[in-house]
Amino acid sequence: MRKLACLALAILGYTIAAGSSVADIEPYPLEYWALREVINNAQVSPDGKYLGLMKIASKRANPIIEVYETADLSKKPFRIGAAKMEVTNFYWASDKDIVFTLRQKVRDRIDGFNRGVYETRIAVADVEKKKMRSFDESNPTIVDLLQDKPDKIIISFTEGDDDGPGSKLSEAFRPRAYWEFDLNRGTKKLLIRGKIALGNIEFDAQGNPWLARGFDLAHGELIWYWRKPGGSGWTEIKRMSEDDFETFSVENIDYTQPDHLLVYAHNGNDKIGLWSFNVKTKKLDELIYRREDADVYGVKYHSNDWTHPNQVTGVSYFKDKLRVEFFDETERATYQQLEQLIPYSHYININSRSRDGNTMIVYNAGPRDPGTYYLLRNGQFKVVGSKQPLLESENLADVRYISYDARDGRPIPAFLTVPHGEAPFPLIVLPHGGPFVQETVIYDEWAQMLANNGYMVIQPQYRGSHGYGMQFYLDAFIKGGQGGYEMQDDKDDGAKYLVERGLVDPDRIAMFGWSYGGYAALVAASREDQIYQCVIAGAAVSDPIMQVNYYRFRLRGTSRDEQLRMWDDSISPLKEVAKVNVPILLIHGDVDQRVPPEHAKKYRKLLDKHNKNYKYLELEGADHFSSTLFYRHQIALYESMIDFLENDCGPGGL
Repeated sequence: MRKLACLALAILGYTIAAGSSVADIEPYPLEYWALREVINNAQVSPDGKYLGLMKIASKRANPIIEVYETADLSKKPFRIGAAKMEVTNFYWASDKDIVFTLRQKVRDRIDGFNRGVYETRIAVADVEKKKMRSFDESNPTIVDLLQDKPDKIIISFTEGDDDGPGSKLSEAFRPRAYWEFDLNRGTKKLLIRGKIALGNIEFDAQGNPWLARGFDLAHGELIWYWRKPGGSGWTEIKRMSEDDFETFSVENIDYTQPDHLLVYAHNGNDKIGLWSFNVKTKKLDELIYRREDADVYGVKYHSNDWTHPNQVTGVSYFKDKLRVEFFDETERATYQQLEQLIPYSHYININSRSRDGNTMIVYNAGPRDPGTYYLLRNGQFKVVGSKQPLLESENLADVRYISYDARDGRPIPAFLTVPHGEAPFPLIVLPHGGPFVQETVIYDEWAQMLANNGYMVIQPQYRGSHGYGMQFYLDAFIKGGQGGYEMQDDKDDGAKYLVERGLVDPDRIAMFGWSYGGYAALVAASREDQIYQCVIAGAAVSDPIMQVNYYRFRLRGTSRDEQLRMWDDSISPLKEVAKVNVPILLIHGDVDQRVPPEHAKKYRKLLDKHNKNYKYLELEGADHFSSTLFYRHQIALYESMIDFLENDCGPGGL
C-alpha cells in the first residue's frame, strides 16, 4: 500500500518522504491561526526616508500604523491610531503625509442587504510634525492620490437613494460625485458629478478626467467615453449590449501609440486577451497577448511609478501561480534576482519604491510563506517582518496545481494542499465562494490550517469559475442553473479522483465552504449518492430565491441572466432538508449583510423539524467578509471546526 500511495503521488508531480507521519509535525495551537495579520501593507515614502506599515500588536488589538526611518529600523516608530475607530488602510500622499482610512461600528444590526454595521472616514498624518487631522466625510472612496498634487486627493461618494432611477442598476453604474480634497485644509471642491449615462470616471495625475463608463437605460447598452489628455468634452468610443457576455474593459492609456488604450477583451475568442484599442477608429487594432489555456489576469506596471508612471512592463495570467510575461528586460531581471534571493519565493511583488529607485519594499507570499516584507535600501536587503511570524515555513504545506476530468469529461483545475505524512489522507473539499469569481490560491489560511491538522485539501475550480475562458464560465448557468447539479458534480469528482489514486481515504471525506461554498456544503449534505461523512457550511445561502430577491430588481443584462438562471434553477437546500444524511456544522455571522442570518435561521428550523444531526455556531458581530472576522471569531471558528471534524464527523470522526 505504501508503494502504491507513493507512486500515485509521483504521478501528480511530487513525493512525500517515506516514513514521515503526521505525528512528526505537531499541529500549531489554533490560536496561532486565529491571529489577524501582525503586519500588513508595508510601503516606503516617495523620498525613501520613511517606512510605514500596519501592525496589530496583540490578538485583541486593533491595527495601527507605524512609521520608521529606513536608515535605522531600530528607532522607536511614530504610531498612528484611533481610540474609537479601526484603521483599515493607508497610502503615502507625499514625502511626509499619510492618508489613512478608518471604520467604526455605528449600529448593532444590519440595515438591510449589503448595508452593514460599519461607516468609514479618512484622516491624514504628518509624520514629520507627528500631527494627525481627521475629516468629517462619511463613507468616502479614495479614487486617486494625484501624484502631481501631493497635497490633494480625489474622493467620491455614491449619490441618490435606493428609490431613484439608478436603483435598478448594480453598484458599478450608480451615479457618483467626484471631489478634489485638500489634505491641508480639509476642504473639497467638486470636479464632476457623474450620472447613469456617464459615470465611473478615471483621472490622470493632475486630476483631469480621461475615461468614463456609463449606461444607456433606454437601449440597455454599456458605453465607454474617452477624453483626450488636456482636452475637453467626451467622445463615445464603445457601445455594447448589456446582454453581451464578452468582456471589454479599459486598463489604461497605451502610451506606446497615440490615441490608443490598453483593453481586456474576448473579441470573439473564448479567452480574454490584452489588446490595443484605437479611439479614433473605435476598433481593437492589435492583439498584444492572449493564451489558449487561461484568460489574461492583468498587467504588470513598472516597479518605479515615479520615474515610469503607468508604464506596462508585462502581462499576467494565473494557473498554478501568478505568472508574468515581461516586455521589459530590466524588470524581468529584477524579479528573477529577487526570486533567487527570497526563501520560498512564490508570488513576489515590489510594493513600493522611492523616486530615486534606491529604496523599495519587496513582498513575497506563497504556500510556505504567509507573507513576508523585505526592505531593499542602498544595496542592503533585510527582513521587515512576516504577516504571521509564529508559522514556520517548514511546518506549512505544499500546494500543487492539478487537473482532473469531471464525469462528463470536462477538465477541472484544482489546487491541492498536501499535509505532512503518508497517504491516504482524510480530505476536505473546499469550494470557493462567488461562485462567479477567479480563485487565486497564493497563501490560503483555511487550507493551511486544515493541512496542519492532517487533512488534505482540494480547492476545485468548478465550472462557473472565472479565468478559464467564456465557455467554462457560461456552462454554470447558460442551460439552466447548475448549482447542486454539474457544479456540484465537479466538486465530488475531485474527491473521487484523489480516492482512485490512493491519496484519500474514501471513508474520511468532508466539505467545508463559505458563502456559495457554504451553499455547496448544504447541497452536499443531502446528496443521495453520498461520499461525505459531514459538512461545514459557513455563511451559507440556504434559500436561493430569498437571496436573489434581495437584488433581483437591480439585475439587468448578463448579470440578470447569470444570477437568475443560476439561483432560480439550482437546488434549494431548504427543500432538501428531509434528505440530509450527514452531520452538519452551521456557522453564520449575526450581522452578515451579504447573506443575512435569516438563511441560517430558516435552515435550522427545518433541521429541528426533521430531527437532523447538526451544530450551530453564531459569530457575534461578524459580517460576511474576512476583514470583519476578529481574533474572537477566528478562534471560535477554528476550534469548532477541528472539534467537529474530530468528534462529530461520521462514525469515529474524520
